[in-house]
This record gives sequence, structure tokens and C-alpha cells, in this order.
Amino acid sequence: MRNSHNITITESDTFAADDETTWSLPGAVVGFIAWLLALGFPCLMYGPNTLFFFLYTWPFFLALLPVAIVAGIALHSLLKGRLLLSITCTLLVVGAMFGALFLWLLG
Repeated sequence: MRNSHNITITESDTFAADDETTWSLPGAVVGFIAWLLALGFPCLMYGPNTLFFFLYTWPFFLALLPVAIVAGIALHSLLKGRLLLSITCTLLVVGAMFGALFLWLLG
């Protein structure tokens, strides 16, 4: 005779799969749109002469594109997918990055 017993699984013992995932696409889109808005804001503020400034400094601002997208993804994940809050925070973070770079380049 085998020395074993039957294993029964009750409802409380079942494994609950946590299917709550935060997709990165909305965060990436928000980061890209925030980058575009931050790129256009100096043109609205200082006029068309800003394009001459961007002519020589475009690599710095282009380098902020992947940073803005990753910041959007990270904030969207950290805020558990709450879109309005992640949009606001991403706009503030990307705007602060652009502002710091813009003021640093202006001297």
C-alpha cells in the first residue's frame, strides 16, 4: 500500500494570477507629445528667431527625445496607469528638462 494521501485544492488555495499590467504605449505616446510640445514652446515664446538657435543646438534637443519617452513610460508605470496624472507629471518633467537645457545653452 502507498504511504500517501489525496491532495485537495479548495477555493482559498487557488493561485490568483495578477493580470494587471500597465502598458508602455500610452506612456511612450505621452512622452513623445510632451517632447514635441516642449520643442515648440520656445518658438512660441521667443518667436521665429529660435529656429536659428535650434540650427546649432539640435543634437542636444534630439538627445532628449528618448529620455522624454522613457520618462513617460516610467511615470505611467509608477502612477499605475492613471492617464491624466501621468500626462501632467510627464509634461512637467519633460518641460523641466527642456527648460534646464535651454537655459544652460543660453548661458
